[in-house]
Amino acid sequence: MANGLVAMHIKDTDLSEEARRRLEARCQSVVEEFPELTHLEISVAPEGLGHTASAHATGKHTEAATHAKGEQAAQVADLVLHKLEHQLRRVHDKRIFARRRDARQHTTKRNVEG
Repeated sequence: MANGLVAMHIKDTDLSEEARRRLEARCQSVVEEFPELTHLEISVAPEGLGHTASAHATGKHTEAATHAKGEQAAQVADLVLHKLEHQLRRVHDKRIFARRRDARQHTTKRNVEG
């Protein structure tokens, strides 16, 4: 799947059609949850006896990357997206709450009353 924003690379792996659809849906939900993203890329490939997956997301104020290893390709892909969502949430919350904290610190009692 490549729609300009999301790129999926499944290399030398037999991933069922259902698993591909589920992976595409998860990618779309990440994009919808974080509208500041400009590019999301996920790669799944065999490594040794198992599989490895990596994900990278970039945006206006955001960049996150992660990887995971496991036996089954679908599980590894789900895990790497879960880890990426967690990282993006931390970056997003840190940015939002930092703005609120700064605004609260710069608002004095005199400014509020007057």
